[in-house]
Amino acid sequence: MQGVKRAIFPATLILSLLIFQLAFTTHANAASEQANTQRHDGQHDFDFEIGTWKIHLKRLLNPLTGSTTWTEFDGTTVTRKLWDGRANIEQFETTSSTSHIEGMTLRLYNPVAHQWSIYWANAKDGTLGIPTIGEFKNGKGEFYDREEINDRMILLRFIWSQITPNSAHFEQAFSDDGGKTWEVNWITDQTRISEEEFKEAAEASTPKLEPPRRECRPQSIQSVISFPLRSPSTRP
Repeated sequence: MQGVKRAIFPATLILSLLIFQLAFTTHANAASEQANTQRHDGQHDFDFEIGTWKIHLKRLLNPLTGSTTWTEFDGTTVTRKLWDGRANIEQFETTSSTSHIEGMTLRLYNPVAHQWSIYWANAKDGTLGIPTIGEFKNGKGEFYDREEINDRMILLRFIWSQITPNSAHFEQAFSDDGGKTWEVNWITDQTRISEEEFKEAAEASTPKLEPPRRECRPQSIQSVISFPLRSPSTRP
């Protein structure tokens, strides 16, 4: 009998462990599915940005060098919706007393990761940069990537905040110590305007090209005066 009991006990233990493992796996999968179901669907988080805006930009010159010199720009931005809100494209143009910035932002939503990828392109080089990736939580959007600045790999952060139907605030910051400290170097405040106001503001912020000057070449007196010259002593 003792041999029979010894054989039954290990089999019972193994069966109990298998049942426990199956129950634990089922619970974990259910919890994971529930968490994915409850995650915020952010495909319309950038809908506030659709439309026409006037913007004021403050830009820090020479970031991560100890610089405290800022320059200010005024301009416009217009954002158009794509894919029913799961993507959008923004045209950005600002001008200061000494500089002009013309750029484009492409934003794409990943419905599996519930995250946005933000790509920036400057008209000067015409190429899309690496994506800055993140999401909105409680009305605030945070997005991150790693880039090379001054021959060093640094962290970059975007923050969208203070969002209302007619205004929004944006900041870009760099960190060269792994995110312990951040230096803000780009701040924009935008106010919604009508399409007519946008056209006027866009016209005002676009640099005007001076018309080409006509080249003046010295001409002989004979080519200017059509009648023959008389000598000083000759009178008509």
